[in-house]
Amino acid sequence: MLIPLGDHTPDVHATAWVAPSADLIGRVELRADSSVWYTAVLRAELEPIVLGERSNLQDGVIVHTDAGKPATIGAGVSVGHRAVLHGCTIEDDCLIGMGAIVLNEAHIGAGSLIAAGAVIQEGAVIPPRSLVAGVPGKVRRELTDADLERIRANAEGYVGLKDVHQNARA
Repeated sequence: MLIPLGDHTPDVHATAWVAPSADLIGRVELRADSSVWYTAVLRAELEPIVLGERSNLQDGVIVHTDAGKPATIGAGVSVGHRAVLHGCTIEDDCLIGMGAIVLNEAHIGAGSLIAAGAVIQEGAVIPPRSLVAGVPGKVRRELTDADLERIRANAEGYVGLKDVHQNARA
C-alpha cells in the first residue's frame, strides 16, 4: 500500500514492483526494476528512503529513518527476509543477510556481504567488499570476485522474480 504522509507520497518507478501486502509510507522513492516484497514496511516520515535500481527488499524487511538520518540503498542490493535497516547507507552491489540489523548512520561499502543475523552498530563504516558477521558485526575477510558475482546474480535473479510476480493474476 502506498500511503501519503503530509506533502510526501511514495514515488514508484514504472518498472518497480511493490507486493500488495507491503507498505510504503511518506518520502519513499523506488528506482527502476527495484522490488519490495510481501509484508515489508518502508516508513519515511522524518527523512527519505531511496531504493536503487535493481535492488530488492525481501519479505518482512523494515526500513525506517530518524531526523537527519535518511536511508539510502544503492543499485543491485539484496536485503534478505526480516532484515532491519535504520537510517543507514548501503552502497551498490551489497547483500544484507536475513535478519541482519543495520543501525543509524552505519555505512556499508560497495560489494559487501552482511551475514544473516549480524548487527551493524550505529556509525559503523564497513569497507568495500567486506564479509561481515557477528554481534556486533566484524569484518571477517575481503570478498573475492566470485563472491561479488554471486551477489550481483542474486540481485538480477530478483529482477526476474519481480517480473513474474508483477505479471501474476489473482
